[in-house]
Amino acid sequence: MADRRSLLEVSLPPQATTSLQPSAAELVEALLRPARAEVAPGDVLAAAAATGVDPLDYCSCRFGIPEAAILERAAAWAGLRFRTRLPRLAAQAPELQRPDALATIRVLRAETAEGDRFFLSPSAAELVLLRRRIAERPDLAEAFLIVPRGAIRKALAIACGDMLLDESRQRLSRRWPRATAHLDLEPRIRRGLVAGLAAAIAATTAAPFVFREIMLPLTGLLLATPAAIRLWAAAHEPLGLPPRRLLSDSELPLYTVLIPLCNEAAMVPQLGRAMAAIDYPPEKLEVLFVVEDRSAETVIAVERLRGDLQYGLVVVPDARPRTKPKALNFALPLVRGEHVVVYDAEDIPHPGQLRLAASVFAEHPDVECLQAELVVENGSENWLTALFAGEYAGLFGLLLPLLADLGLPMPLGGTSNHFRTDRLLQLGGWDSFNVTEDADLGVRLARLRRRCLTIDSETAEEAPLTIRAWTAQRTRWMKGWMRLVKPTNMDAFPMH
Repeated sequence: MADRRSLLEVSLPPQATTSLQPSAAELVEALLRPARAEVAPGDVLAAAAATGVDPLDYCSCRFGIPEAAILERAAAWAGLRFRTRLPRLAAQAPELQRPDALATIRVLRAETAEGDRFFLSPSAAELVLLRRRIAERPDLAEAFLIVPRGAIRKALAIACGDMLLDESRQRLSRRWPRATAHLDLEPRIRRGLVAGLAAAIAATTAAPFVFREIMLPLTGLLLATPAAIRLWAAAHEPLGLPPRRLLSDSELPLYTVLIPLCNEAAMVPQLGRAMAAIDYPPEKLEVLFVVEDRSAETVIAVERLRGDLQYGLVVVPDARPRTKPKALNFALPLVRGEHVVVYDAEDIPHPGQLRLAASVFAEHPDVECLQAELVVENGSENWLTALFAGEYAGLFGLLLPLLADLGLPMPLGGTSNHFRTDRLLQLGGWDSFNVTEDADLGVRLARLRRRCLTIDSETAEEAPLTIRAWTAQRTRWMKGWMRLVKPTNMDAFPMH
């Protein structure tokens, strides 16, 4: 369709909440009875208001009713039809001027066999208003169809797929063209690196015979400096910024968890259990599984979890570069949460981590990123995992807190880093072409003088079991770190 409103939110006229109360109680009664006849609708409305969430979300999450069932009952109450999915929309990406507004869209207009229809994922207030309007004008019942929130997201991801791919690959390079890994190194730089490496090898080989007086002290300094920093970290008492108190359920903001997956269907049930154990109001928790569309089995495994309101799926089209940061960037404009955190497939975060992070963010508005401690859970499996566990304990338990307290660049972990969503979008998201996107983002935050901290909360993950897996991982890390040394003056690009 040529009309750009097909991808823009259609706003319903506002109405005072107080005037909606009697009809809202009737709506809640229709959602919960007869199975829960003992529940008073007024109590549900009061609890939803106290928590700061929509009554539809509250009923779905607190009473264990799938979102589709809630919306189907709500549609029947309002005199509307319910559908589980939308028809395929024509691509309208060029007409959407604000890609970051995708997460706020809850109404789409699309062509059906019956003509133009509005597909709506409504709030309780909007449903009450629609029922009243339909009572006045029964013909309006044909214009609106109720669909789950995930159906809106899926339709947007398909219709705006090309735009989201462009954004995922180019958002950062548009802001800082020479601060990303999308550019190959110039030939003269490549030759310089090779010459420098050859010179270092030659100097090291000749050092015992020719440069002993110079090379031995220099080598000692190169080894002693990082050792001194680590000894300092071991003796350092982290300052940290523990919140004076944890936020209550009513004070907590909407939080989004991004979980990128590729050919990891077997990990989905474990992830579902880990997310279910999180101490956070389920109606304020959005868990988005970000899955490459070539991972068909993983997509099917995630689909099995999607009966619960808080679970969502973003399918990333198969396109280069096939990297984790590109997948995260693709999903970022669809994030609804005020804060966002990334977890990997094998991660098991501490149940209180999100509440702690939200409390620190609320108390310290200048903090833009929080890194939780990564702890290896299979350290006793063999000698390699034991060494890996020791390394992680030193890095995340000692070194990163010291770097945070000193205001130095902090190499973030690839998981359990928490962000303010709007600030992350302003930063340009992750570097889709860098295989150590986490460390790149930590360095970029430091270059822009943005504050990062560590929080006293653990996330359990697995260490590589074999030398081959460990070597592949370290090779990727070293390759990414070599990309971080760039002379770009990023201060010339304001954040706002």
